[in-house]
Amino acid sequence: MQEITAQHFAERLARGAAQARAADLDALLVAPGPDLAYFADYLPPVTERLTMLVIPTEGEPTMILPVLEHDSAAATRAAGAIRLITWADGEDEHAPLVDQLWSGGRYGISDSAWALHLLALQHELPDVRFRAFSDVLPLLRAVKGADEIDRLAAAGAAADATFEDILSVPFAGRAEREVAADLGRLLREHGHSQVDFTIVGSGPNGANPHHEAGDRIIRQGDMVVLDFGGLMDGYGSDTTRTVHVGEPTDEEHEVFEVVKRAQQAAFDAVAVGVPLQEIDRTARAVIAEAGYGPYFVHRVGHGIGTTTHEPPYLVEGEEQPVVAGMCFSIEPGIYLPGRFGVRIEDIVVATADGAERLNNTSRELHLVR
Repeated sequence: MQEITAQHFAERLARGAAQARAADLDALLVAPGPDLAYFADYLPPVTERLTMLVIPTEGEPTMILPVLEHDSAAATRAAGAIRLITWADGEDEHAPLVDQLWSGGRYGISDSAWALHLLALQHELPDVRFRAFSDVLPLLRAVKGADEIDRLAAAGAAADATFEDILSVPFAGRAEREVAADLGRLLREHGHSQVDFTIVGSGPNGANPHHEAGDRIIRQGDMVVLDFGGLMDGYGSDTTRTVHVGEPTDEEHEVFEVVKRAQQAAFDAVAVGVPLQEIDRTARAVIAEAGYGPYFVHRVGHGIGTTTHEPPYLVEGEEQPVVAGMCFSIEPGIYLPGRFGVRIEDIVVATADGAERLNNTSRELHLVR
């Protein structure tokens, strides 16, 4: 796997400045969260204290941070490319940040920035215009480098190994939360440092796309939706497979096959230059043609990177074209209220030749005990 080095962070900072310039901004204001981890290799404690990285279109990136966090920030791989300015408790924490900005400027700011700090900046600089990253630069981190794709592939392989292992555990007679605990344990055993979700939707609970695993006892004859993922080496996994306890009915098999065809059709539709909404439309058309259109109730996919859900989004109305290096899920589903649900999800990366799957377990209907 390619190592992420100081040079990678320097290149990210330069790309951020270029994207800000192209968006007619004067700088990016990057708050703690996935944006700061991406640009500065830094995840400070989440507190009310101000930390903010300023990436100007021209000049040196500068991070304003509490003095007690200086040594941690100085030890990151990005530290050589970022000037650090500290403030101490009892001082005006916003003053050094205001000094980096100018009246009448235009700034993009992380969606994760605290309202406390944004409101203080607006008070100090009433003529400045602030725009959320998701509004003005929605694809800021959407196109991944080779180093990032390596890590997403490794996380995907770990999720695949987790699925292969879960097939051997008992389902019938156990509570959903017990199987969810198995999924979380296996993700960690296969290298995940963080488990974000372990959805286990059995029988009628599978018709809720975001069902939280509970006390329902899984029974013989249940369809079971398994959706799980988290972070490994700083990058995300997210995969869904649907299994069945014992033999499925003809109707269950039919619904599963429709979802499988829709997932494959959407995968085949991925090509550089194709609007993202067309991938959603392709999967939706397969499901609608089979008569289940009203039961596909969510977008077909979302981006993934340093978080498990991020831009780009594959949804009606998103005209942004596919760009090589984008990584996103393809996860159509059919949800029959009160009865059962089916979803199949893979993470894929867009390439010059189409799409490449980062999840490679079988997409057939697995029978479990």
